[in-house]
Amino acid sequence: MYPESEAIAIAKRENNAKRAYLVVNKLQGKHIPVSPLRAFGMFDLLADKVGAAYTDERMLLVGFAETATAIGARLAVKLDSHYIQTTRETYGDVSWLLFSETHSHAVEQKLIRDDIDAIIGRTDRIVFVEDEVTTGNTILNIIKILEEAYPGRVRFAVASLLNGMPPEAEAFYHAKGIGLLYLQKTDHSGYTAIAESYCADGAYFPADTAGCDPAESYCIEGCMDARRCVPGAAYGRACEAMWERICLKNHNGRPYTPLHGSAAPERMLQTHSGAGENILVIGTEEFMYPALFAGACLERCGHTVKCHATTRSPIAVSRRPDYPLHSRYELASLYEKGRRTFIYNLKKYDQVWILTDAPKPCKEGVYSLVNALKSCGNDTIRFFVWQGAFAAGCAHGQKQGGFYEEFL
Repeated sequence: MYPESEAIAIAKRENNAKRAYLVVNKLQGKHIPVSPLRAFGMFDLLADKVGAAYTDERMLLVGFAETATAIGARLAVKLDSHYIQTTRETYGDVSWLLFSETHSHAVEQKLIRDDIDAIIGRTDRIVFVEDEVTTGNTILNIIKILEEAYPGRVRFAVASLLNGMPPEAEAFYHAKGIGLLYLQKTDHSGYTAIAESYCADGAYFPADTAGCDPAESYCIEGCMDARRCVPGAAYGRACEAMWERICLKNHNGRPYTPLHGSAAPERMLQTHSGAGENILVIGTEEFMYPALFAGACLERCGHTVKCHATTRSPIAVSRRPDYPLHSRYELASLYEKGRRTFIYNLKKYDQVWILTDAPKPCKEGVYSLVNALKSCGNDTIRFFVWQGAFAAGCAHGQKQGGFYEEFL
């Protein structure tokens, strides 16, 4: 169990009349940079609870975009359960289950129905994985849709790091037979007042989309897209293969001679980078787990590593020391032109690694993220595109200049 002061901070949503506050989990690796191994330690505690509760059941885990995608993926890998995340991205020839997250800045959420159709006959329970549950209304909304689509087929449960549901909401869930598993109970009754007590007087930086490429850029094959239903063990192996391929690159794009044994990739990276560096690993929007996975591998190599991710969430920042977010960098999205995204609390590191599965990264998105990092003194920036069915069309290898001739 984590003390509330260590794990939770209250932030102020920007221009959101539906809910003034945002619960920021300081150990999750989304908005605030955190040790990836520490984040995984928290996720694994939740995985243990879910595994103990439903030992003999075949589970489909559903992680909510954006913030819970890494939590759901970690649980699926640990429990070897099938996994799918909700998404706000657009696909081609698929059918959807559509629902809304009414308190969010972007209310539309989607699940690919084709994949649920394929797995529902081999599923005893659908477990919704969240970072925090406040009222439970969003999950009830999607349960209603699933019960209409698959009447009487499965049971349901919710697994979250934090649970702030009022007693009457929990009682309703219990009456419906919906399991509730969580690490920490929270009381949201005073959160609005806390959020409104802060002035939005932090440092705000507009998007700078002037042409500025990363120092190194690579495509890594073998992407497994968790927006489609994936087996947990197979997804874990795909992340391991991604890490091995990253380690087979050096500064000039030439592969290392493979070493034998399970520790080979980490040994190769120590040769490549030298242990003991201060490294930031950034995921992009819904794409969080592979970045945390790579960060955890770097941390095991002896580096000091922090991970967090870009986000669609516009959050106010404040100068007050007790407020969690002090600087906000507006970005263009890597996934879609015209979409605003953000990253918070940047500083200088020895290296920065950006991992994305954007199919064809929008040049304004790459430029704005690189410029934001460079404005904090970061010069060694490595950009990795995990390429697969969703991220098609990427070329291979490294490009020192002319980034978009290769990736677009």
